[in-house]
Amino acid sequence: MMLGARDVVPDSSTADILVAAADCFMERGYSATSVDDVARRLGATKGRIYHHFPSKSALFAGVFQFGMDRIFDAVEPYRNQPGPAVERWKRIAFVHTKRMMKSKTLARVVWEGVEMHLRGATTPEQRLVLDGLVKYRNSYSDIFRETIVQAREEGDFNFEDPAITVQSMFMALNSPIFWYVPRPGEDDEHMYAVVRQIVTFAYRGLGGKGELDL
Repeated sequence: MMLGARDVVPDSSTADILVAAADCFMERGYSATSVDDVARRLGATKGRIYHHFPSKSALFAGVFQFGMDRIFDAVEPYRNQPGPAVERWKRIAFVHTKRMMKSKTLARVVWEGVEMHLRGATTPEQRLVLDGLVKYRNSYSDIFRETIVQAREEGDFNFEDPAITVQSMFMALNSPIFWYVPRPGEDDEHMYAVVRQIVTFAYRGLGGKGELDL
């Protein structure tokens, strides 16, 4: 099964399975998670899951794509906005980081999928699927790469190798998936403050000057 950019839009039943699977994969990792685990988390039978996904690897791929679809859709309204590239970067970086916090489980599955792909820790069939998914993820990364390069050309950023820089940038923007835990009673204002600090850190690393206006 080769998946591409947004070629499957899950209905509510499928989305429920994907969210439950993401929780399990984040808690246990791919290898230690079984379809039985997902069924228990969902409060359903394995048959319901197999109706939509023929195997655990297909389920994992579904979660990966679901996570990428959501983040693509989040930045889509901002990626081609007119004006200075640095202002466009601020908006997509803010939206991206907020999504890392609000959809932490999905983001962690995407991260694990990329790690599995890099390690080659998959079967030939799984590698074929992950090849397509990682290319999809890389096309998302290219949005940021093109934006920061344009901002550098416009004199708003200052860095050397774009490939190294964009990876370092994502280490900062993606960091909430490893340490962020919502606090009881936490509101949008607190989340905004956290996102702003993370984006400011990445902005400074890119050579941004002045106050970050978000």
